[in-house]
Amino acid sequence: MMFRRSGMIAALAAGALALGLGSAPAASAATTPRPGAARTAAAPDHTSLPGHAFTGRHAVFVQTNDPAGNAIVVYDRGRGGQLREAGRYPTGGRGGNEAGAVVDPLASQGSLTYDRRHHLLLAVNAGSDTLTVFRVRGDQLRRVQVLPTRGHLPVSVSVAHGLAYVLDAGGDGAVTGFWVVADRLVPIPGSTKGLGLGNPSDPQFLASPSQLALTPNGRDLVVATKTHGTLQVFALNRFGLPAAQAVTTSVGPVPFALSFDRQDRLQVADASGGVYSFTVHRGGTLTPVSPFVANGQAATCWSVSVGGYLYVANAGSATITGYRAGRDGTLTLLDAAGVTARTDAGPVDLAVSGDGRFLYQQATGAGTIDEFRIGADGSLTRIGTVAGWHPDNGTGAEGIAAS
Repeated sequence: MMFRRSGMIAALAAGALALGLGSAPAASAATTPRPGAARTAAAPDHTSLPGHAFTGRHAVFVQTNDPAGNAIVVYDRGRGGQLREAGRYPTGGRGGNEAGAVVDPLASQGSLTYDRRHHLLLAVNAGSDTLTVFRVRGDQLRRVQVLPTRGHLPVSVSVAHGLAYVLDAGGDGAVTGFWVVADRLVPIPGSTKGLGLGNPSDPQFLASPSQLALTPNGRDLVVATKTHGTLQVFALNRFGLPAAQAVTTSVGPVPFALSFDRQDRLQVADASGGVYSFTVHRGGTLTPVSPFVANGQAATCWSVSVGGYLYVANAGSATITGYRAGRDGTLTLLDAAGVTARTDAGPVDLAVSGDGRFLYQQATGAGTIDEFRIGADGSLTRIGTVAGWHPDNGTGAEGIAAS
């Protein structure tokens, strides 16, 4: 039964650790913060703003995805939502890219994921086929593991109910699972499953799978396949192993980003410029709930759900579109024109603070993070911008998460 999974997983994982099967040797941590990066002329110096004290308790994390050495840039979040750089931590792996990608080198969502339950930050290293685990304490990171993903080109990682799964986008595509035990991941034997996409080892960015997402109840794993036009769902048994696979043709032609509403319904952002939703049933079948709701924007490829709202980033339009999620799962535009907020160039991945008050947009084309306050009516008010990496480092940063 599902409510017994946590105890069973802990027992199994403890045994695996005792036998030396749990992980690769822990890498040494890099904990010396780097001084804050210089901000652009248009960006305010948040450190001097009154009423925006930085306590070090809450943070936003950005992945540099540098092929010469991947790293996580940590930003303190002030009480008013503004950010300032607090340090940089090498992942022990290398960044990567997919052929043809422009501002989104990994062409994915969820390459950096924060596990609030265990206070862990998980980062993919696409250039070295590994996954890094950091222990998070406020704005400080301690690297505890660098694990092989068992496939090629990891681009997305998801966590729920004591489970973590990683998506490898190379070749046919594959998913691999881990048990989460304290501050370690333990590989689940027999959890690797292929997607059968028939791509080359290093696929063109439109043909690669874009995200995997564990359902909030931990019963299923959903994979978006982009131009293959399908949503693949793996039903998981009580040990976290894929037990069945169901394939559903998506409502839109390019399913890209996955999120869940308050009733655990699946919300899909489609790169063709719209969103739609499904109910996820036992066994992995999907039933459409909301039809395709177009937004008139270009390259709708990233999403985040908070409260009764869904926000999507449109890389080709430099905008964010907000949707209201009804109790029945239907989605409606917050703004008739589909523009809830404008961003800096090349908006990709999004993150929302743990208290649900602030939204952060990773604008890779500009090398910035755009900061927004979320209103009670779902509106977004821009409160600043912070710079933190070079937008021309060869592949560009991708991946953002918040505590």
